Amino acid sequence: MATPTDGQLPASFRDPSGFLFSRNGILYRQINRAYTEDYARLMDSGLYEKLVKAGLLIPHGETDQAPAESEAAFKVIQPERAPFISYPYEWSFSQLKDAALATLSIHKRALKLGMSLKDASAYNIQFVRGKATLIDTLSFEVYKKGEPWTAYKQFCQHFLAPLALMSYRDVRLSQLLRVYIDGVPLDLASELLPFKTKFNFGLLTHIHIHAGSQKRYADKTVGPRKGMMSQQAMIGLIESLESTIKKLTWTPAGTEWGAYYEATNYSDSAFEHKKQLVREWTAEKNPNLVWDLGGNTGVFSREAATSGAFTVSFDIDPAAVEQNYQVVKKNKEQNLLPLVLDLTNPSPSIGWDHAERDSFGQRGPADMALALAVIHHLAISNNVPLPQLAQFFAARAKWLVIEFVPKSDSQVKRLLSSRKDIFPTYTRDGFEAAFLQYFKIHKAEPVRDSERMLYLMETQ
Repeated sequence: MATPTDGQLPASFRDPSGFLFSRNGILYRQINRAYTEDYARLMDSGLYEKLVKAGLLIPHGETDQAPAESEAAFKVIQPERAPFISYPYEWSFSQLKDAALATLSIHKRALKLGMSLKDASAYNIQFVRGKATLIDTLSFEVYKKGEPWTAYKQFCQHFLAPLALMSYRDVRLSQLLRVYIDGVPLDLASELLPFKTKFNFGLLTHIHIHAGSQKRYADKTVGPRKGMMSQQAMIGLIESLESTIKKLTWTPAGTEWGAYYEATNYSDSAFEHKKQLVREWTAEKNPNLVWDLGGNTGVFSREAATSGAFTVSFDIDPAAVEQNYQVVKKNKEQNLLPLVLDLTNPSPSIGWDHAERDSFGQRGPADMALALAVIHHLAISNNVPLPQLAQFFAARAKWLVIEFVPKSDSQVKRLLSSRKDIFPTYTRDGFEAAFLQYFKIHKAEPVRDSERMLYLMETQ
């Protein structure tokens, strides 16, 4: 992933316990004196060790690095860097579900050792070595007997509400998380969910009644709530949320590209040849980070990942990304991350001062990008001129493996069947002329048994 600019990270400013900063390209976390007792309990109780061993918490090392703000500082640690930062609105249904269950598991384990999870933000979870992992070491606090879970509302907004909407309404409602950076408001979720969800005890309790309670007390001052919730009641709350989330399901079906490879016009020979070229070219260039832009279910992403590169497999179709993630889980793949992304409307910079969550482009450039069977969708379906496509890809990666699909190909004919052909420069010569403005073409190989060409290019 891209090396962060030195200084405090823009996304790390809300917690008085500490913050992330970068120095000479290395990521550190400053722990402030206000967090001294909680950090000591985290480390001395054995909770840190247990969570790291379970793959639920990012490991760190203590360092003698000078703090970024010495006046408030207690300690500086160096956390392991996540290979790529993704956001909940880019996750498939099962990724968000696994992140929710990981958060609850962490909270339950913390309670057993006298701590509580004070933050339940989906942004504190990243996928590391194929697993949902907490990356915020400062999310814990010493458990105080009788106090309710302070992160309950946040958990419901970040996880339960969007999962329920995806399950009961439409999987694309995950995109509400792009609009509501602190999670889907519960009153909105309650209104959007079908009436039958009120007969689901978990959704009735944690969304509908919870939303009503928020509304009733919105303009009232709430006093101290000591003694309101025993530890056993807290565990009961966690188990109720776990049960509710586990029952939420979504089955990928009915989308255009979810079964793309079953309907493709490739012969077996062409398909294998294309896989071979991707595998050989990634091995030859040995990238650390690969972006597969239009990765579908991840067939070619996996060929790139055989080189050892961490491969992010982006696709617009939630069904394809869901299927891809299920394979990651089944095969316990550690260096492949499927994500939902519309290349024509990629994730923007959002949050405070447009800087809390990085745009798609800010998280690059990658060492290598794959753009296979995607150029015709961008150029013809979305009317993006070839020179702009070349400029876009040149800003995203040093190396580019890209497939040109000519108008004579059945997939392009399909796209042109319902519209006028207004693309006179969409030819192999026009494609090469546009890309030579930004790239040097190292290789151009015809894909066996097809009219398609596969190129290996280097940004100039």
